[in-house]
Amino acid sequence: MAYPKPLLRLIAAFERFPGIGRRTAERLAFHVLRDPQALELADALRDAAAHTLRCSTCHNVAEGDPCALCADPARDAGQLVVVEEPRDVEALERAEVYRGRYHVLLGAFNPAEGTEERHLTVAPLVARLKAGTVRELILATDPDAEGEATAQVVLAALDRARLGLKVTRLARGVPAGSALEYLHKGVIQDALAGRVTLRDART
Repeated sequence: MAYPKPLLRLIAAFERFPGIGRRTAERLAFHVLRDPQALELADALRDAAAHTLRCSTCHNVAEGDPCALCADPARDAGQLVVVEEPRDVEALERAEVYRGRYHVLLGAFNPAEGTEERHLTVAPLVARLKAGTVRELILATDPDAEGEATAQVVLAALDRARLGLKVTRLARGVPAGSALEYLHKGVIQDALAGRVTLRDART
């Protein structure tokens, strides 16, 4: 006997999430059916969809536009960390070692999986940098193949725009192949303190 249509719809909905296959989707669907508290997921999804948006300045997820970080006058507007995802902003904020501003690319450069430069917020980043308030751009893409490729895409965009600001990269303390979101506070602090200059500011 086939599953009822409402259950099939729920399984299909779970399958649309990244990394969720058919078997995991079925387990999640049956968990929702047998656990009344799991129904809170529906309310949480509706609330998140209705009350979150993308900051038009940094592209981080937020409740308002601009987001709280962009609107904070106490943050250093001269330093801009470029990260792949909103969870990377959360990791840096949780570490409490950085007081500048952010730019979220909303992904990593990976043509094999369909993510090209046009899918990232590289163009808005260049437009933002042309305003001239940033003195140092800190590349904080993940230290893996996609992160390295993404960093090169950003550098190439800066060269095309002839932007002469200083560019640095997170350095010591970041293990190759790791993701920024999983790093300990001390590791992130070391990486920021020991960042490597990729290009000095050009006059």
